[in-house]
Amino acid sequence: MPVSERPILILGGTAEAAKLAARLVSQGHRVISSLAGRTREPAILDGEVRIGGFGGARGLTGYIARENVSLLIDATHPFATQISDNALIAAASTKIPFVRLERPAWHARPGDNWTSVTSIEEAVSAIPARARVLLALGRQHIAPFSRRGDVHFVVRMIDPPEQPLDLVDFELELSKPGKVEDEAAFLAKRRLTHIVCRNSGGSASYTKIKAARELGLPVIIIDRPHRPVAHTLPDIESVGQFIDNTLGSFRA
Repeated sequence: MPVSERPILILGGTAEAAKLAARLVSQGHRVISSLAGRTREPAILDGEVRIGGFGGARGLTGYIARENVSLLIDATHPFATQISDNALIAAASTKIPFVRLERPAWHARPGDNWTSVTSIEEAVSAIPARARVLLALGRQHIAPFSRRGDVHFVVRMIDPPEQPLDLVDFELELSKPGKVEDEAAFLAKRRLTHIVCRNSGGSASYTKIKAARELGLPVIIIDRPHRPVAHTLPDIESVGQFIDNTLGSFRA
C-alpha cells in the first residue's frame, strides 16, 4: 500500500500540531489528528479529525492497528503526560515509527521575576496573602486553589466551565491571550499582582510573560514534568526531516 494511503496519526491539540497537519496534508499524506475534546469549538484542521480518548494505551494500540497507521506523532501539550506515556507504549507495541514534537520551554530573561515550582500544590502555597492573581491554567487545574480564600483570582479560560468554580473570591475572564500591549493593559486594569501559569513554551501564550516583565509582576511558574528525551524533537522542521528520513516522502 502506498505511504500516502496509510494515515499518519497526530495526537494534537496544540498550535504546532495544527501547523504540522496542514503541512503534511499539503504534501499528499493522509493525516488523522486526534483531539482530547476539551475545547468546545476547536479550530478547523486540515485532514481527518477524531475527538475523544482512546481508552488508555491498549485502546490507542488497537486504534493504530485498525487504521493501519504508518507513523505516530505525539504533539500534545507538554503537561499532557498520560497520553504521552500511552503513545510511547502503543508505538512500542505496534512497532511503528514514533516521534514527539515538543516545543522548547521558556527560560527566564533579564527583568523576569519568576518563582519556579514543581507542582500545582506548590504554586498554591507560593501565592502571598491578599494577592490578586491571574490563573492562566486549564479548568481541570483550578480546584486546588480553593483553599486560598485570602487571594483574589482572575481565572482566564477559552470556554466557560461546565461546573461552577470552587473558589472563594474570583472573576471569570473568557478570552484568549492577546498581544503584549493588550496583556499589559489587561493586567493593569484588573490590578493584578501575580501570574500563575505552567511553563508551556511556545509563542501564543508567551505574551503574558512579556507583559509581566514590562510591568515588573512576579510570575509563579510551574516547571514541566520530567519526560523521556528519546524520540523528542523541538519544531516542525525537525519533525519533517524525521518523516522524510522515515517514510521517504516528506518534502519541504
